[in-house]
Amino acid sequence: MEMAQLETNRSVELLGYKQELKRSLTWVDLLIYGMVFMVPIAPFGIYGYVAEGSKGMVALAYLIGMVGMIFTALSYARMAEAFPIAGSVYSYAQRGMNEYVGFMAGWVILLDYIFVPALLYLVSAAALADIVPQVPIYVWLVLFIAMNTIINILGIEMTAKANKVIVVLELIVLAVFVITGIIAIIKGVNGARFTFKPLYDPNHFSMDTVMGAVSVAVLSFLGFDAVSTLAEETKDGKSSIGKAIIGALLVVGALFIIQTWVAALIWPDYTTFKNADVAFYQIAELAGGPWLKWTTIIATAFSWGIANALVAQAAISRILYSMGRDRQLPGVLAKVHPKFQTPYVSTLLVAVISLIVTTVFASQIDKLASLVNFGALTAFLFLHVSVMNYFLRKQKSHNYINHLLFPLIGFVVIGYVWINLDPLSKKLGLIWIAIGLVYLIVLRLTNKGSRLSGEL
Repeated sequence: MEMAQLETNRSVELLGYKQELKRSLTWVDLLIYGMVFMVPIAPFGIYGYVAEGSKGMVALAYLIGMVGMIFTALSYARMAEAFPIAGSVYSYAQRGMNEYVGFMAGWVILLDYIFVPALLYLVSAAALADIVPQVPIYVWLVLFIAMNTIINILGIEMTAKANKVIVVLELIVLAVFVITGIIAIIKGVNGARFTFKPLYDPNHFSMDTVMGAVSVAVLSFLGFDAVSTLAEETKDGKSSIGKAIIGALLVVGALFIIQTWVAALIWPDYTTFKNADVAFYQIAELAGGPWLKWTTIIATAFSWGIANALVAQAAISRILYSMGRDRQLPGVLAKVHPKFQTPYVSTLLVAVISLIVTTVFASQIDKLASLVNFGALTAFLFLHVSVMNYFLRKQKSHNYINHLLFPLIGFVVIGYVWINLDPLSKKLGLIWIAIGLVYLIVLRLTNKGSRLSGEL
């Protein structure tokens, strides 16, 4: 393990950086981090929409989504091994293409990462305010943001320990639902019986129908890529990033398929939901009673507001740190806490932004979600192109399967999902890109370009 750590330290130095962040994370920590970011119970919140869009073949939608995302995960694995640094797709596009493309890749992923904590806080606080109306929504917001900021500043080990507790609790809730659901199916509750229809229903199947639902379901997988932001804090070698990304995606994907299959069997008529927003909770109540309904609601709220937001804040702070270190953003963002060895200025900035964004978008959650989705999918497109350009053109690789076929498939899959994003998402996202281009031009005109200008 010490040899692996020395190797990764040297890799960082060879890329022109100093090892500043504390290397304390194992492969298991990275795996759990990815699982927490994706949220093993993520389908609880959007089940109704996926079920309606897929005409009941919700398990198939998640299966196709997982297979499609595998190709993006493979591209992350290839680039994480080549460039074991903290900037994720920003660093990969910068090194795989050039510093200008790298900046734009970092700019669009900011749209995802910097707003996703605010989105998670807002959704969770709104849910809890509905359950406990006596407590104002802003109290939950401040509580969640303060708690996660403190944990992240105290150190990545503290975040990793919190992740382990959180993922265990989520898996317990999920296991309770699945077991209770299977018992309900055996008893024939609501006419339930075991069938393969949630995976394939010949009476309703069409590729257009299923792929339309996949464009929604695939969003549950967003976040597996955040593991790559911890490349400078792992002690198990540079290959551990890729293994953790792929492992987390496969494990969580399997959990998504199992829980949605069980839910579809309990409530086979997807056209009779009272409200698609709370469809899963209706199913939980039918399977186990009010106690299971409230358990799944509370688990969803805290999984998003604490677990998911915790790792999201950690991820974006590392990207801000990396861009600040390269002078693509103000250098103060690269400041590392002398005791905890964490990018504390970036972490505090994310907390402040989250407070502001939750205030501005309090009644416009859909617009905020649109920005997040556009940022993630656009960054994935940059990633796949960077893999092909770096390995085939720059490295003269002849490994056409890993360096051409797989990233090309990933690009096509993500491109299809991108095209199916709602028009609002594309409009707001393109405005963000335009702002980034103006900012990039200003950087160049004022000679405040990347510290890597002469190296790339």
